[in-house]
Amino acid sequence: MSTSFAKPCSFRFAFQAVVLSLASSAALLPLGAIAQNTASAQQLLAQSKPVVSPQAQPVENTKPNSLESSVFSISGGQRLMSESMTAISQQNYDQAVSKLQDARQVFNQLSNFYQELTTSFSGIDNRISDNHRRKALQTAQLRDEATYQLAVVYRAKNQPELAVPLLIQLIRSQAPTRDLGLQAYQQLFELGFVDVQYTPPSAATPK
Repeated sequence: MSTSFAKPCSFRFAFQAVVLSLASSAALLPLGAIAQNTASAQQLLAQSKPVVSPQAQPVENTKPNSLESSVFSISGGQRLMSESMTAISQQNYDQAVSKLQDARQVFNQLSNFYQELTTSFSGIDNRISDNHRRKALQTAQLRDEATYQLAVVYRAKNQPELAVPLLIQLIRSQAPTRDLGLQAYQQLFELGFVDVQYTPPSAATPK
C-alpha cells in the first residue's frame, strides 16, 4: 500500500523540477534574443496602428451645384419646349402635348418658388428680392408661352374643349392688351367660343 502513494509523490517532485528547469532556461536567455523579440513586437504594433492621414487641406471655393442640366430649371424647361416644337414639326402631337405639359408645369413651379423668395427677401435685401422677382416674371412668361402652344396643339388635335380653358387662363395671366393675350383671344374667336372680335385701341386708331 505504501508504494501506491509513493509514485504520485515522485511525479509531483519531478513536475516541479521540470518547471524550475524551464524557468531557469528562460531567465538565462541572451539579452540580444530578448531585444530581438521586443523589436519584433514593436514592429507588429506599429503595423497594427491605424494610418494617420495627412492634415486635410482646405477645399477651394467651387461653383455651387448647378441645376442647368436638370429638367427642373429654366434651361430644362426650354429644352422641353424645343423638343415639343420638333414633335409638332413631325406632326407627333401626342409627344408634343406631353412635352408642353411638362414644360408648363416646370415653369409654373419655378415662377411660384421665385415669387416666394422675392417675398421672403423683400425689405431684407432688395438686391436679392429684385433678382428673384425678375426670374419669377421670366418663368411666368415662359409658362404662358408653353400654355399657348399647348392650346394650339389641342386645336390641331381637334380637342377644343381642352384648348378653351388654357386660352382663358392665358388671357387672365397676360391681359387682352398684350401680344400673347391678344393671340389667345383670337384663338377663342376662331374656335367660335366668342363671337366678338377684339381690336386693340392702338390698332383701331388711325395714325
